[in-house]
Amino acid sequence: MSADTLRPRIAALADQCVMCGLCLPHCPTYVLDGDETESPRGRIALARALAGGDLEPSASNRLPLDHCLGCLTCERVCPSGVHYGELLTATRALLGPRPRRARSLLGVLKRPRRLRALARLGAALGAPHWGPRLARLLPPDSAWGAVLGALPPLPKAPPPSHPAAAPRGRVALFPGCVADVYETEAHAALERLLAAAGFEPVRLPALCCGALDRHGGEAAASARDADDVRAAWAAAGANTLLTATPGCLGTLREALPGVAIEDAMAFVEREGGALRFRALPLRAALHLPCTEVNVARADGAVRRLLARVPGLELLPLPAQPACCGAAGSHVLDFPRRARDLRAIKLDQVQALAPQRLLSGNIGCRLHLAAGLSERGSALAVEHPLSLLARQLESP
Repeated sequence: MSADTLRPRIAALADQCVMCGLCLPHCPTYVLDGDETESPRGRIALARALAGGDLEPSASNRLPLDHCLGCLTCERVCPSGVHYGELLTATRALLGPRPRRARSLLGVLKRPRRLRALARLGAALGAPHWGPRLARLLPPDSAWGAVLGALPPLPKAPPPSHPAAAPRGRVALFPGCVADVYETEAHAALERLLAAAGFEPVRLPALCCGALDRHGGEAAASARDADDVRAAWAAAGANTLLTATPGCLGTLREALPGVAIEDAMAFVEREGGALRFRALPLRAALHLPCTEVNVARADGAVRRLLARVPGLELLPLPAQPACCGAAGSHVLDFPRRARDLRAIKLDQVQALAPQRLLSGNIGCRLHLAAGLSERGSALAVEHPLSLLARQLESP
């Protein structure tokens, strides 16, 4: 989309805002900084001025827009129905990517084959042991430090499944990029739950949905990713597309308008009414990623599904601040700010004294687990789907 098209669209979206300020106490960056420019209202004013030519782009006046986590909590609580997510994406596309964006690192993370090969090389060199220590020696705003501190050892790949045709039809699974490498257990768990519910799961090829580029102002690269998504979907032969990573959901819906695209947990909760689970006496803290709450709107479904495990005591984390700080590439672009937000969430976790932490988004899970490790905590962090599949009663 050209600048001539983006500018009037941004102005129209900005004009939806009545500047009431009801979103401010819900914004994680406003809570963190207490600064009007680090709030949705302040960013909308900046976007309007930049789109209208009243303000020339500079490093200082674009910084609050770059700082935005895109959690969309403001959009959910807005009484005027402002489409803040679209406004943010359009403004970033107009401005282009930030000059110091970690393109080479993102180029690895977006491509599962490269990431898996690098993880295997790292495992051979003992990186899971020395990586976190090296990360602490790097500057606080180092993107490589954020990655070395967060990526765990490469998980063992579960045995491949060969599901038979099922009476309730075929459902496609989107494995993503980083999730394809580090969320293999959750994907296998989802396949098992779907098969038990009477569906035939089929995985799409591992690729990036485009969210990392779309949220970073790389509009052309995001469009290429969307083309890959459409080609993979066309070959799937399914009616519904599921993702176990809610951070991919909004971008997938943009790429495939008119396609039924759902959060995997919400789908299993609705369609898996006959599933039964073994008892599990466990205190589990539940972190609900902002995309699961504000994009998928699946927070209620997640709670209802986990509540079907007898003996499982769910301890939801406080809603504020909404974001843990991972926020896609934000953790690479602004590691110090990401750690500050994570610290608040980890304090909330430790105050609950759980035996396990559940989080349904790969970026959040890795970010939180790295923070717990830095604190010397052995608390396990896993996807809720993994827990559910282990407790599933055999038919």
